[in-house]
Amino acid sequence: MNAADDLLVERGFSALTIEGIAQRAGVAKQTIYRWWKSKVDILLDTLTDDAREALEWRPDTDAGAEEALTSHLRRVADFFQEPAGQVLQALLGHAQLNEDTAASLRSGFLREQRERDAAGLRDLLAREDITVADRGVDHLIDLSLGPLYFRVLVLGAPIDEELVVTTAQLTLSLARTLSAGTP
Repeated sequence: MNAADDLLVERGFSALTIEGIAQRAGVAKQTIYRWWKSKVDILLDTLTDDAREALEWRPDTDAGAEEALTSHLRRVADFFQEPAGQVLQALLGHAQLNEDTAASLRSGFLREQRERDAAGLRDLLAREDITVADRGVDHLIDLSLGPLYFRVLVLGAPIDEELVVTTAQLTLSLARTLSAGTP
């Protein structure tokens, strides 16, 4: 799986092949096919493994909500600069053209990460006594991650500190507004 990450970063998605992965890993092509049916499957597995730790919510009970959310969004921004983040970018791009990749990405990694994001955000909000309905939490996740994904995937630009801080502030402002309207 490390060989797939490395080759993707070096050569790009379209030049990545099972043959190249096998050669870099020092194994026979048949060994790769015994575990995965395509390069997309390998990349999905590497992404899932790498992102689980890199994108986890790390509760810092000493930090306030804004500081904790800003810290998490910084980790997301940093993730996009790592090989695993480049794997995510490649898979998201390929998913725009390939329905099977889109379905696999959505039903696996993206669904699991969304669940982790929802749990992490709920915990963060609960520490501040901010209560938001499930639909509101979904919107807050979209609001907090959307600008980061847009910056990287659409503009092809790095995520700067100002975007991270502003996004955290706006997300929490909306969360407080939603909480105030909750009976």
